[in-house]
Amino acid sequence: MSRDLLNRIDQRTRLAGHNRLALLLFRLGGKQLFGVNVFKVQEVLRRPTLFALPHAPPQVLGSADIRGRTVPVIDLGQAISHPASNEADAQYLVVTEFNRSIQGFLVSSVERIVNIAVEEVHPPPEHGQGTTHLTAVTRYQGELIQILDVERILAEARQIRPLEVGSGLPGAGEFIGTGLRVLVVDDSRVARTQIQRVLEELGVEAVLLPDGRQALDHLKSLATQGEDVTERYAMVISDIEMPSMDGYTLTTEIRRDARLADLYVLLHTSLSGIFNNAMVERVGADAFVAKFSPADLAEYVRVRLAQAVEEMDAA
Repeated sequence: MSRDLLNRIDQRTRLAGHNRLALLLFRLGGKQLFGVNVFKVQEVLRRPTLFALPHAPPQVLGSADIRGRTVPVIDLGQAISHPASNEADAQYLVVTEFNRSIQGFLVSSVERIVNIAVEEVHPPPEHGQGTTHLTAVTRYQGELIQILDVERILAEARQIRPLEVGSGLPGAGEFIGTGLRVLVVDDSRVARTQIQRVLEELGVEAVLLPDGRQALDHLKSLATQGEDVTERYAMVISDIEMPSMDGYTLTTEIRRDARLADLYVLLHTSLSGIFNNAMVERVGADAFVAKFSPADLAEYVRVRLAQAVEEMDAA
């Protein structure tokens, strides 16, 4: 089954830019279906031999030799405290690449790839300020699909490098007192916090929203009230894969609205392994940077904000 799934991944990636989401569905024990964006998946394998990693957190079961690479392996059921999960039943490895890292997730079964309209993907139910490992929920043929916030899972497993943001960033403190604001659009709370830390270090205010639909409604509302959105926001930093409206569609809609069309849009996504730069040009984004390097993001932002300051001075 996994070989057939992988043979179809390339076809599914063509959905990008059509406001549709291709999900690889799997189970962690029990009946609940979970999903992860197909763009993140490199391959699906039977569970390989694992080698111990000293001092690893409990959800990191070890590493595996995958085609000559040492890949850390996370028990996904344990990582999200799924009550039906049993590590002995986790017999499939989903190898993923994003946030500039490669990691494997053990799951109990791999089901299929499905194609979901993004407007049918919704934010998860609110649980106050408590932690949640979901970034969205949807349904397919009547079954609830829970889409996992893999960035949070990896942060907790320490399999992405510590997100230390400090004065060594390019442009640190450079824009304090300018009054510049940046609109940040990302469905992952972890990712929003990461970006906010970078912007705060640069000395600018971050306004945070969880999906493209809310961002577009917000921008259109400002414009309808007579506000110049390019004066309100020096730039928009948007994820690509989000519920309700993806980043490609958000960018396209911004460019279609004459009141918003001059906004600077930076796409910032974990889909670095297969990212199509031609798509950035087609939807009209100004730039793209892969998640998550604080220094790389800060440099892109610094260049844009310096340009915004020059525009303010010339006005």
